[in-house]
Amino acid sequence: MRKKKWQLILLLTIGLCLLPAMAGTAQGSNHVDLIQVKGPVTPVVLSYIERGIATAEKDGAVCLIVQLDTPGGAVSLAKDIVQRIVGAQVPVVIYVAPRGAWAASAGTLITLAGHVAAMAPETSIGAASPIGMQGEELPETAQRKEKEILMASARSLAERRGEKAVDWVESAIDQAEAATAQEALDAGVIDFIATDLNELLAQLDGFTVRVQGRETTLHTAEATVYPIAMNPLERLLHTITDPTIAFILMTLGINAIIFELSSPGGYAAGIFGAICLGLGLYALGVLSVDYTGLLFIALAFVLFVIDVKAPTHGVLTVGGIASFIFGSVLIFQSTSAQVPWHLIIAVAGCTGGFFAFAVGKAVRAQARPVTTGAEALIGAVAEARTDLAPDGIVFLKGERWNATAEDGPIAAGEQVRVIGREGFRLRVRKM
Repeated sequence: MRKKKWQLILLLTIGLCLLPAMAGTAQGSNHVDLIQVKGPVTPVVLSYIERGIATAEKDGAVCLIVQLDTPGGAVSLAKDIVQRIVGAQVPVVIYVAPRGAWAASAGTLITLAGHVAAMAPETSIGAASPIGMQGEELPETAQRKEKEILMASARSLAERRGEKAVDWVESAIDQAEAATAQEALDAGVIDFIATDLNELLAQLDGFTVRVQGRETTLHTAEATVYPIAMNPLERLLHTITDPTIAFILMTLGINAIIFELSSPGGYAAGIFGAICLGLGLYALGVLSVDYTGLLFIALAFVLFVIDVKAPTHGVLTVGGIASFIFGSVLIFQSTSAQVPWHLIIAVAGCTGGFFAFAVGKAVRAQARPVTTGAEALIGAVAEARTDLAPDGIVFLKGERWNATAEDGPIAAGEQVRVIGREGFRLRVRKM
């Protein structure tokens, strides 16, 4: 009986040890991994895609599906993503979805790099002409060079899809041409049009792709989809690259820092402002922004501060609000997602209101009579406790002071007005 008990314990121990391996085998047997990219191509997107490919290679996925919806981004980042996809040991399927999504600019190169490319209905691809870091048109020579380099890269990716695909890719880069899902399918740029993931998996089943020189047939009919989500840090950094959020963070950061400088000692506003401003500047560094707009926003805060230090009855505050609105419109004009007008006006109004309040407080503080220090004694009324002929003693605010009468002599008991102070001696005149 004792022997059977130990045998049972041994079997249970072996079973527990084998569970992870069995789970890994079950997951790797017939599943696909899925990552979802929505928004501009940023360093976060690069690391997310790299992590997705590494995970799919490690867990034995049939393929990795990258659901893509992007307005594009830096060409250098797109090239790094393309290199990682091309070098992947597992088939990578680029799926432009859901309906209404697009793979513009750098997204076009990423789609072409996939071992399989698919699009949902009512999506688009293309418009891949190179532009400057601030969204501006490049000079003719530089633009020609950039286009030639991009077209060479795109042709190498599209050659396996046929001449029509190569011709279309060149048009997308040279003439900023875009295509619908059906037009892309007709040109051979993509392999499938799929309404959703289930339809995509059905069409992928039995499809043959070439990965690292080896032909691989996909078996996805009964595959389970395992989503790979962004981790919290990736999600935060990717979220703040939205122009609207970057705009709010930057404005909050500057306001909080100026508030801290105007009333130091609490530290909370300064720390909060530094964090917000740092995140906002990170987003500006990732996005294609027009730095002229950033200069106008900086000018607005300079005008606000000057109006607080040297009040001009709100004239500079009004000018600052106008400069802030103008800069806010300009700063993200080259991005695909503009900051909404109502948000710009609301933030400008709140910022202007904050500084108008500060200006009002400054004006009232300057108009208020001095109540402390030596200046507070000037103009005060005192009582002569001794004859001032011309020196004597006066009683002022509960204290006895040495005093000199400038229009003496003044008899004891009379009221005098303080007109000056020299150290611990007051200069007074008869009321």
